[in-house]
Amino acid sequence: MRAAVLHTAGAAEMDLRDDVALSPPQAGEVRVRIRATGICHSDLSTMSGVLPASLPAVLGHEAAGEVVEVGPGVTAPAVGDHVVISFTPACRRCPDCLAGQPYLCTSEIDGAFGRAPFACDGAPVYRMAGCGSWAEETVVPAAAAVPIDPDVPFDLAAMMSCGVTTGVGAALNTARIRPGDSVVVFGAGGVGLSVVQGARLAGAAVIVAVDPLEAKHEIALRMGATHATVPDGLAELQGALTGGRGFDHAFEAVGRSAVLQAAWDAVRRGGDVILVGAGGADDVWRADMFSLLFLGKNVLSSLYGSSDVERDVRRWTDLWRAGRLDLEGLITRRIAFEELNDAIAALRKGEAIRQVVVFD
Repeated sequence: MRAAVLHTAGAAEMDLRDDVALSPPQAGEVRVRIRATGICHSDLSTMSGVLPASLPAVLGHEAAGEVVEVGPGVTAPAVGDHVVISFTPACRRCPDCLAGQPYLCTSEIDGAFGRAPFACDGAPVYRMAGCGSWAEETVVPAAAAVPIDPDVPFDLAAMMSCGVTTGVGAALNTARIRPGDSVVVFGAGGVGLSVVQGARLAGAAVIVAVDPLEAKHEIALRMGATHATVPDGLAELQGALTGGRGFDHAFEAVGRSAVLQAAWDAVRRGGDVILVGAGGADDVWRADMFSLLFLGKNVLSSLYGSSDVERDVRRWTDLWRAGRLDLEGLITRRIAFEELNDAIAALRKGEAIRQVVVFD
């Protein structure tokens, strides 16, 4: 079958193959035919080596498809179910899941890095984050295949697999924005735009999108931002909108310590800085102990939007049906598998927000 394989970290392009093999699902697993899969900056960070992965690997983690086979012991989902892929499947039994934090569940972490269901030239090939969705089919834990209603188009459903759940979840679940709050979002990619939509849904009065690429500003305004600016224009805008006090919530949706510092500087005393972007282990942010205490600012981690994927995908679906959540607007363009490397180059240049590979 067709699949995109990364052999070494730092490679500029994926190895696009049509001869990759896939083993049958083991106990507790399902085989999913991927119908649409997004290209996320986390995929590019895995290519560059910023995010860890067992290599060689099929990349991709933001996807939707159809269950075509179930392994021993699987009672749900069933063959024929439409699903989105979750890169953090919840076991529903561990202390984190029982504490209401399924996004922290690590029950499948060993399999995510140690299981190699693909094969290429007779050698084992792993799956990025236990997903491996840049392929016509993949095998994942049953808990990672979250059912969706069959009327949701696969390309739109794929957005709920990662970008929307991470971004809207950060606004509603992590920050718990209240009506009338002021918000600034650093980064207007797929996740940042989803944060903007979440802030709008929560009733924020001021929503500022910050991105150096002015082409993204119009999209941010369409998604619900009240203002959009390049980084150099934020200080003046912050003074005008908050009287110099700072914003109630500042979201870092890039994954860089310098941007986290900008978010820290932009938030008011006692406000929340929400870290959404995935950065490298060697990119260190520092703060002095005096400021941490006396400024009263809160730095919050928003892993996967602090979401319960099974619950939140239903919420996003209802909001989409009601016309209150724009999934279509997040997709810059739909591409064929053969165009994947060109799409990756476009994303690196900032020429696209979310591109979706559609498998026919």
